[in-house]
Amino acid sequence: MENMITIIATALISGIIFIPIGVIIRKKIAESKIAGAESEAKRLLDLANKEAENIKKEEIFKAKEEIMQARSELDKEIRERRGEVQAQEKRLIQKEENLDRRADGFEQKEKDLERKSQELETKKKELQEAIEKEMAELQRISGLSEEEAKAKILSELEKQMTNEKASLIKEITDKAKEEATKNAREILTYSIQKCAADHTSETTVSIVALPSDEMKGRIIGREGRNIKALETLTGIDLIIDDTPEAVVLSGFDPLRREVAKIALEKLIEDGRIHPAKIEEMVEKAKEEVAETIKSEGERATLETGVMGLNPELIKLIGKLKYRTSYGQNVLNHSIEVSNLARIMAEELGLDSKRAARAGLLHDIGKALDHDMEGTHVEIGVEVLKKFKENPLVINAVEAHHEDVEPQTLEAVLIQAADAISASRPGARRETLEAYIKRLEKLEEIADSFDGVDKSFAIQAGREVRIIVKPEKVSEAGITIMARDIAKRVEDEMDYPGQIKVNVIRESRAIEYAK
Repeated sequence: MENMITIIATALISGIIFIPIGVIIRKKIAESKIAGAESEAKRLLDLANKEAENIKKEEIFKAKEEIMQARSELDKEIRERRGEVQAQEKRLIQKEENLDRRADGFEQKEKDLERKSQELETKKKELQEAIEKEMAELQRISGLSEEEAKAKILSELEKQMTNEKASLIKEITDKAKEEATKNAREILTYSIQKCAADHTSETTVSIVALPSDEMKGRIIGREGRNIKALETLTGIDLIIDDTPEAVVLSGFDPLRREVAKIALEKLIEDGRIHPAKIEEMVEKAKEEVAETIKSEGERATLETGVMGLNPELIKLIGKLKYRTSYGQNVLNHSIEVSNLARIMAEELGLDSKRAARAGLLHDIGKALDHDMEGTHVEIGVEVLKKFKENPLVINAVEAHHEDVEPQTLEAVLIQAADAISASRPGARRETLEAYIKRLEKLEEIADSFDGVDKSFAIQAGREVRIIVKPEKVSEAGITIMARDIAKRVEDEMDYPGQIKVNVIRESRAIEYAK
């Protein structure tokens, strides 16, 4: 028991002694750690300051480089601008020198022409005297008067020319028959190659946007039943996979394509897509298109002031909204032709109402040429006869492509208005830049021929009028020149329709009364 008490007392005494010592030791250790942490923090701070200083130096260096680069680019641009200005000044100086030289040349030419004119006048008098002497001698030798000799020579020439003319006509006709089929096929093939791709993409395709690609699966339906139902009901092909978040509708009938587009948009908006719903939406789309056709036809008649048309004709006019020709909307074209014809008729004091009516109806056949055989002119004439339209209006429609002779001046105005509307820059699928380049190229080809004095591209590029120098090109030579120029135009240019090459040769006598 005493030993136990001794052990406990010893333990208590040891604890009393060593506890303060432990506290002191821990304090020393804590102070050491604090000192180490402060040292590390100072080292990290110094390192951060160094890195910040380096970054600052790098940014300053980059900024200086950018400033130097910008200054270099500015100097380069200034040098280029100075070069351009110097080049322009040089060109202007050259032009002034050329103008001075040309002015001197013109003065010299004027003097030479005046001198030659005097020489020609002298020679003319001498020649006239020689001719009179020769005629008198010929009359004495032949025993015929001047009129008798002329009649005899002309009779012989007429016989000879008749035989040669018949032979030449036969040769040209045979050659034309041989080449006609070949040339027609080449022209058609070339036209299809140049125009088919762009024209088809513009006039046979519509695009419907989708909210997401997940909608494509719903449009296709289980085992394709939805897409089959839509294609069967509208007669339009649906191309699903080619375009992301869009469906392409392909078909040659613009009305069917519009019905399919409206029906598909309604189905997407409704969200319920199944065969029964598709049939319902297609019927609604047909009704909506029919209403649009009617309202567009009425709008066209109001804009042109054409009244008293049969309701069925108004619907056909409205259908032209969905018809294009060379990229030009046929309804807008018809309204424009009607207004142009009316304005010209008013200016000329003709029947403006008949001109406006014929202009609005001149392309009515294009509303049905997908459904009926024949040209749009033939179809349009049949339709107008069916609805007992004015015979003079029918003649204007039939004559607007020169299929028949126009019976009235109003019919001629329809031809002119149709040409103006179709050929003005920007009306059809052709940029103004390309149009101007075509005119410049046409004049360039004409000017390249020897003997050409001036050339002018007129009639919106459908005719090139060429004035030749009579002293360099003979009467027979203008025919050959016209053919050669037309051949060059065919080989080197692409253009719609045909281009008339008109070569003019004229002689002028100028005298001054003093």
